[in-house]
Amino acid sequence: MTTTDTTTAHTARPIRLRVLKELRAADDAGRPPAPFTDEEGGAPLRCCLRRSEPGERIALVSYAPLRRWAAETGAEPGAYDEQGPVFIHAEDCPGPSPDAALPFTNAPRVLRRYSAEGRILGGRLTDDGFPSALTEAFADPEVAVVHVRAVEYGCFLYEVRRG
Repeated sequence: MTTTDTTTAHTARPIRLRVLKELRAADDAGRPPAPFTDEEGGAPLRCCLRRSEPGERIALVSYAPLRRWAAETGAEPGAYDEQGPVFIHAEDCPGPSPDAALPFTNAPRVLRRYSAEGRILGGRLTDDGFPSALTEAFADPEVAVVHVRAVEYGCFLYEVRRG
């Protein structure tokens, strides 16, 4: 399931269901998850692309987004392969709402662009005009995928693919 901004052709892609199942057994660093009850809420969940609610069971796991994308597409990320922390529901969830707008756009974000070969093509800091920044990124025909990342910690939020 994906989340599409109805004003653009860009689709936010949550972590895939098959990958979530794997991450709930062992994360991309090989560690088992340590689920906990989120007492305050507000964690950006990469499984359903929304913020957690107080009382939900979530887990912070290590995720390698470019490595996972490369395995799907045959790209070779080389030195650009990295892993970092992401929040997911501790158990299965329904995924994102199919009619939701692009998530997590209410704060400055970094849009990191990658080629089909898995090489970084650049990045852009945006604090307004988020959909137009994605349009600008995909105006370059070499861009295959864009990672949307938080500025404050650099954490991966979601990817947007060409087409």
